[in-house]
Amino acid sequence: MGVIVAKFGGSSLADAGQFRKVRDILLADDRRRLAVVSAPGKREDGDDKVTDLLYACHDRAAQGENIDELFEKLRGRFLEMSRELDLSLNMEAEMEQLHFALTSGRHTRDYAVSRGEYLSARMLADFMGWEFIDASEGVLFDNRGVFDQERTQEVLSRRLAGVEHAVIPGFYGSMPDGMVKTFSRGGSDISGAIVARAAAAELYENWTDVPGFLMADPRIVKKPKPIAVITYRELRELAYMGASVLHDEAIFPVRTAGIPINIRNTNDPSAPGTMILRADESHVRGAITAIAGRKGFTAIAIEKNMMNAELGFGRRILGALEDCGISFEHLPTGIDTMTVLCSDANLSGKIEQVIEKIRRSCQPDHIEVISGLSLIATVGRGMVRYPGTASRIFAALADAGINIRMIDQGSSEINIITAVESADFERAVNAIYAAFNK
Repeated sequence: MGVIVAKFGGSSLADAGQFRKVRDILLADDRRRLAVVSAPGKREDGDDKVTDLLYACHDRAAQGENIDELFEKLRGRFLEMSRELDLSLNMEAEMEQLHFALTSGRHTRDYAVSRGEYLSARMLADFMGWEFIDASEGVLFDNRGVFDQERTQEVLSRRLAGVEHAVIPGFYGSMPDGMVKTFSRGGSDISGAIVARAAAAELYENWTDVPGFLMADPRIVKKPKPIAVITYRELRELAYMGASVLHDEAIFPVRTAGIPINIRNTNDPSAPGTMILRADESHVRGAITAIAGRKGFTAIAIEKNMMNAELGFGRRILGALEDCGISFEHLPTGIDTMTVLCSDANLSGKIEQVIEKIRRSCQPDHIEVISGLSLIATVGRGMVRYPGTASRIFAALADAGINIRMIDQGSSEINIITAVESADFERAVNAIYAAFNK
């Protein structure tokens, strides 16, 4: 029988009621034999995430401040869940150990904040009657604190061999000396993918509080359609443009192993969610899959007669950016023009320095700086087989009275990126969405 690894986010474990939903989901399919969990999240607007409370407690204690009031929020929350779930786990003792860890000064910040996932996993394992496997046993970092992918695969796969049912905390692992090391925030998604690869899972389920991916940001487009199937390549394009349901780095371990990902909603387990697969033409259903975008870009437009015949011109432009520590996002060119698009965050405080370096190294005829731009990516693996996709995008923007400042299409032919004035961003996204959903 195959194995499904089910990862549950903080909202899925926010209180005792959510723990019960998780139990029902795990028991609904015999293949769901490994669960990876986050720390309990917010129960409602204005509530605290357990991880945030742990960060605050540790930081206050490190400054020699009293943490009693903050810690009581943590203690009360875990004890309440333990009582409601009727756990055999001695939560009072666990809270005493946690308080010591936070106040003794003997443990690192990483160790302190990892206890949210640790306790969440201990509780779910107790509730399910499953084995608890500490992530520090198999998720490994090297001496530099860099995740050791191959060593982890070797050790964790051996640890999981023969395990019938287990719960594993996400977000952390261990250094060679045994010290706890955490991933970046959101790292439980990475942990879930690591476990799925080590277990040679047939499917990695990521359970959260959203129904999967949507064709557009619901804060911009009213009730966008859900996406049933998306490929890893499309996901990468959309994630870069700000569409974020799954942690970027969580894609890599399962993509390497060819394991599909299913984004599911804990609060609506009957919904199919979104399947993330390798590129497969049989899944092509239309010209586009989704639309995503980001604000905060500036274009540096460079003009020089006979630029195309000047050896090394492009290299010198990019060298000027490199010298200033700036990476570029897009590089549309013409015969005598080149435009470098950079994020405002990268350019902040450096624009004059960049312009001066370009003038000295390239002697351009004209340089223009265009700020206040937004990028919109229209992504779809079916684009290459559907004529007229670009014309529909441009016609939709023209009909809405929106001027296009830049057009760029990747060599993969699964995306078309347009730059518009930031003031037109929301209208542009809605116009493109409407053009493909009439």
